[in-house]
Amino acid sequence: MKKIEVITRQEKLNGLKELLVVHNCTGMTVTSVMGCGRQKGYIPEMNIVGSDINLLPKVMVFTVVPDDEIDDILADINSIIGTGKAGDGKVFVYDVQEAMRIRTNERGEKAL
Repeated sequence: MKKIEVITRQEKLNGLKELLVVHNCTGMTVTSVMGCGRQKGYIPEMNIVGSDINLLPKVMVFTVVPDDEIDDILADINSIIGTGKAGDGKVFVYDVQEAMRIRTNERGEKAL
């Protein structure tokens, strides 16, 4: 199993949720976060210049998926929510050793 962690623009959340539903992701967790990347929060379209780090609002979405789904999901994330502009976000993928649904004690992929 793999944990996918996506940090992206708030307006991309609906597209990301729809994408995960298409891939039969049975659950996700969404958190509002603030952050910056290489541009230090500078948005070229706004012509704001400065040396301060500007934290921008983002969303962080994570879900756990079967190993064989990861390549298709990553490709769809890139094509559906990517704009090719600074600030699109990042995706991190982690190995998940075990999962357990507390209510039923199901383990592994059955717990997803």
